[in-house]
Amino acid sequence: MKRNVTLSTEFVKPKHIALRICQLLLALFVAGSMAHAQVPTPAAPQYVRASMEAETRNPAPGDIVTVAIVMDPKPGWHDYWVNPGDAGTPLELAWTLPTGARAGPIRAPVPETLIVSGFMNHIYKIKHAFLVDLKIPQSAIVGQNLDIKVNARWSACSDLVCVPESATLSVPLTIGAGSIGKSDRARFDAWRSALPVPLDRKALYAIDGNRIDIAIPYPRSADASRVWFFAQRENLFRYAAPQTARRNGDWLIVSSEVKAPFDGEIDGLLRFNDAQGLGIRATPGIVPTGGAAISVLGKGAAAEGEEPPLGFGWILAFSVLGGLLLNLMPCVFPILGLKALSLAKMGGDEGAARRDAVAYTVGIILSCLVVGGIMLALRAAGEEVGWAFQLQDPAIVLLLLLLMVAVTANLAGVFEVGAIGAGETLTRKGGMSGSFWTGVLAAVVATPCTGPFMAAAIGAALLLPTALALLIFAGLGFGLALPFLAIAFIPILRKRMPRPGAWMVRFRQWMAVPMALTSLALLWLLYQLAGFSGLLIGGTAAFIILLRLFQLGQKQKSGSPRKIVIAAILGISVAALLIMDNATTVAPAPQPMKNGSLAFDEARLAALRAEGKPVFLYFTADWCVTCKVNEKAAIDRTETSTAFAKAGIQTMVGDYTRRDADITRFLAKHGRSGVPLYLYYPPNADARVLPQILTVNDLTALSK
Repeated sequence: MKRNVTLSTEFVKPKHIALRICQLLLALFVAGSMAHAQVPTPAAPQYVRASMEAETRNPAPGDIVTVAIVMDPKPGWHDYWVNPGDAGTPLELAWTLPTGARAGPIRAPVPETLIVSGFMNHIYKIKHAFLVDLKIPQSAIVGQNLDIKVNARWSACSDLVCVPESATLSVPLTIGAGSIGKSDRARFDAWRSALPVPLDRKALYAIDGNRIDIAIPYPRSADASRVWFFAQRENLFRYAAPQTARRNGDWLIVSSEVKAPFDGEIDGLLRFNDAQGLGIRATPGIVPTGGAAISVLGKGAAAEGEEPPLGFGWILAFSVLGGLLLNLMPCVFPILGLKALSLAKMGGDEGAARRDAVAYTVGIILSCLVVGGIMLALRAAGEEVGWAFQLQDPAIVLLLLLLMVAVTANLAGVFEVGAIGAGETLTRKGGMSGSFWTGVLAAVVATPCTGPFMAAAIGAALLLPTALALLIFAGLGFGLALPFLAIAFIPILRKRMPRPGAWMVRFRQWMAVPMALTSLALLWLLYQLAGFSGLLIGGTAAFIILLRLFQLGQKQKSGSPRKIVIAAILGISVAALLIMDNATTVAPAPQPMKNGSLAFDEARLAALRAEGKPVFLYFTADWCVTCKVNEKAAIDRTETSTAFAKAGIQTMVGDYTRRDADITRFLAKHGRSGVPLYLYYPPNADARVLPQILTVNDLTALSK
């Protein structure tokens, strides 16, 4: 039979095209060049498993068949009602049906409430079914096979992270007598009983300022407690605002808050008692006053029996504090030196120092917004990515390598450029553009690191609406820039800066050393990601660019035109990216684990814990400077190995150098979006999260 396509919700989002666009934006942002097409990751296991069932597999011509989209969340996970609340996305369906068949609207069961970081969500935590009625064409012939398919998309979320999921579901039907088996009827009747019952009379509502009172016809003889009103249309109500309820004769009145006054009809759902529900349609009218108070589902914004979690203000404060502490991480040390040089050069010029600090801050914040925005976009497209995800892409690592090589040559005095704050001529004042690009550079170099408080902030950002999530990333950038804002705007701190002098030339040249080491680290990372071909391409491109920059420096000294040299440098970068894009990027064979360590495997971890064996699990990456410092200073020490062997502690290592969806999901379960993460599982006990800066004493104490 010829088929047509009926779309109930348009959501055909070409994942791979979106991914290419996001990578292109990030590459342009870092180096003004082109990006690399990412190889799609394998399909991930679902946290909310979806299936489709039909009440009968043998409908008669012209019948209406009820199908169920059955959603089965894993423990600790949930999906969403038709109006998800402050965050999340509802189930979206795109049907592929035989000619003449039609799909009705989604009928959703009664949801419950959940507060995450002060935001109200309308969710389902246990197995449930969305019901849809399918109209079978009258022209169907007995014995004919009908293939019913639907592409479904939804959000699967825990209290820490949301993962976009999808599935193509199908159920074969054969036209017959339309009989329904007893067990099928009972199962679908149970699902129907979870749906709200349409109220036979209209409700009334009145708005006074931001307060709304909804009067629902409800017999005084009927019990009602633990009520909650769910608005079906999004963005009308303040979802997390407290609700109150009262009884007045044959009316049940629910009061809450709206975002702004409105008029017209309201469709919604009244939940009451033990997950019972009424479908409500309310129109403006006179609402009865007075009455006896009754209990509501939530006390304030939190569900009954739950403690209110930290609000958005605390999460934002954690992001600022996490950015501030990033200044203490090894990966940011080179940038601190560059910025100190810039501030020292300004001496006592208060206005220049403040303009410089503001431009530097803007550069950092915009950089964090771009990285955070792309991360959110990739996750929305179905990718399992975390903080510093760009360092898992060989093309972006190559761009960073070439950028760091240019910065190193600039600091060493090979050439001068006014577009990078750290590399402008020392005999004149720095411009705001230079400070801005120094801030960009600081954010780029800082992304491999995660520090204390960052985990909670970025983990929460992945749950929040996009605007609030981006505000978290902006807070992170503000925290990173905060020390230099303080120096610029607090005179007593600025006076303690050294005066300009000849030492600045030597200091600038010395700062080329950590930048050169950063370049070598990126070249090594390129080898880890792309094998020998990556090492050859990156090393050759870096060497040629160094020669060209030396030629540029000579032309600057002689006053000769340099546009041709700059064009050549850009051409080399583009050529290197094109070669990298088409090269076979096979990573070197995995190295044997050290000291009997095991590679991360969640099933193996569960087996070890079931045996009662203590496990030290840590996640690392070749691009994570903090990780490598901890490994050198604490993990790979003889004292630690001896103590672990004596106590029978098994070490397990998760290598996040290359993108790994399993590790991304595991990190998300622990509120992290990046590495490092250190966990210790005592025998027959829950995991303990260890500090992000480790010492030998921290680890040897685990054996006691």
